[in-house]
Amino acid sequence: MDFLAAAGQQIWQVLPLGPTGYGNSPYAARSAFAGNPLLISLDQLAADGLLSDEELPAIEPSDRVDFEAAAPVKRAALRLAAQRFGERADAGQRQAYDAFRADQAGWLDDYALFMAAHEANGARPWTEWAPGLAAKDPTALADFEGEHAEDLAFHCVTQFFFWRQWGWLRAYANQRGIRIMGDIPIFVAFDSADVWSQRGEFWLDQEGQPTVVAGVPPDYFSVTGQRWGNPLYRWEEMATRGYGWWVERFRHLLRLVDIVRIDHFRGFAAYWEIPAANETAVEGRWAPGPGRDVFLAARAALGEVPIVVEDLGLITPDVIALREELGYPGMKVLQFAFDSGATNPFLPHGFEQNLVVYTGTHDNDTTVGWFAERQGQEREYALSYLRADGSEIAWDLIRAAMASVADTAIAPVQDVLELGTEARMNFPGRPEGNWAWRLRPGQLTDAHALRLRELAEMYGRTPRPPENDGS
Repeated sequence: MDFLAAAGQQIWQVLPLGPTGYGNSPYAARSAFAGNPLLISLDQLAADGLLSDEELPAIEPSDRVDFEAAAPVKRAALRLAAQRFGERADAGQRQAYDAFRADQAGWLDDYALFMAAHEANGARPWTEWAPGLAAKDPTALADFEGEHAEDLAFHCVTQFFFWRQWGWLRAYANQRGIRIMGDIPIFVAFDSADVWSQRGEFWLDQEGQPTVVAGVPPDYFSVTGQRWGNPLYRWEEMATRGYGWWVERFRHLLRLVDIVRIDHFRGFAAYWEIPAANETAVEGRWAPGPGRDVFLAARAALGEVPIVVEDLGLITPDVIALREELGYPGMKVLQFAFDSGATNPFLPHGFEQNLVVYTGTHDNDTTVGWFAERQGQEREYALSYLRADGSEIAWDLIRAAMASVADTAIAPVQDVLELGTEARMNFPGRPEGNWAWRLRPGQLTDAHALRLRELAEMYGRTPRPPENDGS
């Protein structure tokens, strides 16, 4: 946050914050509400007196996360800290924890039950648990709670740690003039507390298996499309309950971030429905989404929600009409801009104000890696348009983004650092090896901050001082 403030920046965008599941993907979280325990600072728990310095794992940070090695080390330290919290918490800490439990009961109890049961069943999907536990039979749940009270407490306390630490971080960000942009994945993971606890909201068979799943048809990223595998919502059922589950998702995330990015917004207009038995996304159909109704329900309950929509991919007129009706800014990605001449909609000279422009996103290669693969006319047009020689292509795109009329310009930190494909965050359609790049301490320097600030000042993107009212 200190770096962003020094660099004249005003928004920090983050990936979804949930506890990652299959493939370590933040878009396949164990819960749409819980925080990822791997993000909890053990150093802060030590400062709170819950761990000793000697108990902190001595790990030299690299630029790649080893999830399989990190998870058990982190879990053991969190177990110890949670146990000590139970033993040592003073009256004020217990009051704060009890208030958290009561305030978050709508999702926390189900999440703790799900995670404890998931671990007790060897991390097998919930459809493979004992029938009573899988079906949330009250007697089976009561028996499990009695046998695993310590595990349930661990997951609740761990979420309290996350909630408290993230709250401090957000408050510090806001004090420095930084707003956090969070992310709501449109779909949730099948093996999650959400699907287990809300079976009636999803298209599942009697055994709990999905009958249809989410994905996208063949596109720029994959010739066979992407079969994400998420169960699909029973939108008509959700409508009868006023989209209450979605309203609570918005309410919850707005307590963690300042702006909400809606992933795969086009799915609210129409989504790609794939029979669950199909191995690829080639065979499917467009099914109608709920349209504006979800957002109107959120607006009625929460007021105007600050939303940015991810409207990339196969965008049809109904998606554009829905975004424009709601008034939400969409996204433009400069890496898509140079392959089709002056009418390409991703070129900055055609932008409108109400959008967010990116050099690239977590689903793209880094700009340096992307440019290394450009050839022929696309490469020549990019260099001509940018009036550049390609030696600093990442900063050329950062400058183009900031110089555009788009209200907001965002660059991945990998582009600020001019890193290549080795720093790419995600390869869409590839199930393994993603989400592991890590920013090391000291990589961002005063020189980076100065360069960003100079561009932000040049193009009027620094925070404006309050107007003098003459008093």
